[in-house]
Amino acid sequence: MLSWALIFLVIALIAGLMGFGVIAGTAAGIAKILFFVFLVLFVLSLLMGRRPVIQ
Repeated sequence: MLSWALIFLVIALIAGLMGFGVIAGTAAGIAKILFFVFLVLFVLSLLMGRRPVIQ
């Protein structure tokens, strides 16, 4: 998920340099959403930890 956020960030930067403001804004918004989803999932996985499997 972090890789997708970085891909959209690069797309936003390239589109911004070329003058496509709407595309750059949309790609930056998507990158921001994906990054925050990644952070939430990362924190949840840290809090849950590795639990042993009870059989």
